[in-house]
Amino acid sequence: MGNEIEILKEINQNSKMGMDSLSTVLKKVEDSDFKELLNTQHDEYQNIYDRTQELLIKHNASMEDTPPMQKAMSWMGIQLNTLTDSSNSKLSELLIQGNDMGVVKGTKLLNNYSFMNNEIKNILSDFVRLQEKNIDDLKEYL
Repeated sequence: MGNEIEILKEINQNSKMGMDSLSTVLKKVEDSDFKELLNTQHDEYQNIYDRTQELLIKHNASMEDTPPMQKAMSWMGIQLNTLTDSSNSKLSELLIQGNDMGVVKGTKLLNNYSFMNNEIKNILSDFVRLQEKNIDDLKEYL
C-alpha cells in the first residue's frame, strides 16, 4: 500500500494545486461564461481532492499540503504571465499548460503502476480524464 499512498498523495496535491491555480485565475476573469466554466472545473478538482482525502484518512496516511514555495511560484507565474495580457485566451493557455502537465504525470502513473487497487486507479483515471476534458473545454477560449 506504500506506493499507492504516495500516488494518492500525488493526486491529492495536484488537485489542490489545480484548485489554487483556478482561484488565482478566477480573480482575473470578467467573462461570465468563462468564469462559470472555471468554477465548474474548480468543483471537479474539489471532488477529486475530497475522494483522495477520504482514502488517505481511511489508511491513516499523513496528508501533505502543497509546499509553500510551489504555491508561491505558481501564483507568481500566473501574475507575471498575465501582467500585460489577462485575456480569456491567455488565461486559457496557462491553464491548458497546467492541465497538460497533469495529464502526462497521471498517465505515467497509470502506465507504470499496474499494481494499484481499483479504487485508486479509478480516482487517477478520473483525474486524467478531468484534465483532458478541461483542455478540450479551454480550447474554445484560445
